[in-house]
Amino acid sequence: MTGRLIAFEGADASGKSTQARLFAESIGGLLTFEFGATRIGHSIRRILLDNDHQELDDRAEALLIIADKAQHVAEVVSPALAEGRTVISDRFTASALAYQGYGRGIDLDLLRSVMDFATHGLRADLTVLLDVDPVVARERLGSIIDRIEGAGAEFHQRVRDGYLTMAAADPEHWVVVDAVGSIDEVFERVRVSVSNRIAGS
Repeated sequence: MTGRLIAFEGADASGKSTQARLFAESIGGLLTFEFGATRIGHSIRRILLDNDHQELDDRAEALLIIADKAQHVAEVVSPALAEGRTVISDRFTASALAYQGYGRGIDLDLLRSVMDFATHGLRADLTVLLDVDPVVARERLGSIIDRIEGAGAEFHQRVRDGYLTMAAADPEHWVVVDAVGSIDEVFERVRVSVSNRIAGS
């Protein structure tokens, strides 16, 4: 028996974490997240987000993020799917392609290859992209930002463009939801979009 994996993606402050939680609660799914859902992942997260680590090399950043994915899949995602559960993950593999690939400029095929090794080739059955203009997202963040959130406007525009490019290239496995509006308004868009897609699969 195999469950279903639904990933929620988007920029920081897009509302994806809130929407992932609400959707998981609405269907009784297992809510998890990247990066940092495991004990090892929590240690990796602290390194990645610490503003004192500005010298962190882009490739080292990517490898740390992928290491978190390996541990996350091994400890949380794969066991739940094997039990037939629906897993809702706040970020999955697409985030590395958006941030480290399109954002940092690391080769996309190389990232996919290393992630396939780390996750045993596991892909999300559906990816829900909460889309918001980077300017709006930055305003939502406020004054306290982490190392990745503070990467700059051009970086975050590349990330958004990357997400939209991936969604357009694989409409069978992606839905794009306008993330502007109240939490309830956005959730209704998510609920309808995902329900329609699941019903048709």
